[in-house]
Amino acid sequence: MTDSVPPGGTVLEPEELDARWADAWRPEQVMERLDGVGTPWCVVAGWALDLFRGEQSRSHGDLEIAVPAAGFAEVRDRFPEYAFDAVGRGRVWVDAGAEELGATHQTWLRDPVSGRFLFDVFREPHEGGTWICRRDETLRLPYDAIVERTADGIPYLMPELVLLFKAKAARPKDHADFDGILPLLDKDRRDVLSGWLARAHPGHPWLAELARR
Repeated sequence: MTDSVPPGGTVLEPEELDARWADAWRPEQVMERLDGVGTPWCVVAGWALDLFRGEQSRSHGDLEIAVPAAGFAEVRDRFPEYAFDAVGRGRVWVDAGAEELGATHQTWLRDPVSGRFLFDVFREPHEGGTWICRRDETLRLPYDAIVERTADGIPYLMPELVLLFKAKAARPKDHADFDGILPLLDKDRRDVLSGWLARAHPGHPWLAELARR
C-alpha cells in the first residue's frame, strides 16, 4: 500500500454502505470457497473474536478476512463470478486494477448482479510466511503463530492481535468486544496483549484494565 490513493473512486454514504452489506457472508461460507488454497488466510475483526469464543455475541455488519498480499490472486481466482473493488480512505474503486490494488490494502467482494458486498479482504504485508503488522513493521510473526482454528476448521486471527487493531479506534463495539473477550484470555494471552498495546498505544486505557485482571 502506498501513501497516496489513485485518481477516481467513488464515495459511498453510510446509508448506502449499510444497505449494500446486508447480504454479507458468514465465515463458514468463505471457508467452503477457500478450501484447499495454498496461501494462509484467516477471519479477522469482530467475527474472529466470536470464533474464538465459540458463539456469535452480536450482529456483524460485514465479514473481514486477511491474506498475504502475494496470495491475493489465489483467493481472487476462487470467485470468478464476482468482482473485487479496492477500498481506501473512504473511496471505492470498482473492478480494481493493479494501480488501485497497489495503493490500498482492502478489497471488497461484490456481487455484480445485486451490487451487494459479501466480504472484505485485507491484503497484508509479509515476507514469505512471516506476517508484518501494518501499524508497526517491527512486529513480525509467522502465520502459523497468529492463525488459530475453530473445532470445524475455520481459521481466525488470534484475539490478542484482533484487540490490538481494535484499540486504535476503540469505538463502542470495540470496547464491548474487549470487555467480552478479556475474561476468556489466560494470563499468557493478557501479558502478550499488554506488551503489544504498550508498544503501539502507550497509555491506552485497556492497559489499566489488563493490569487489574
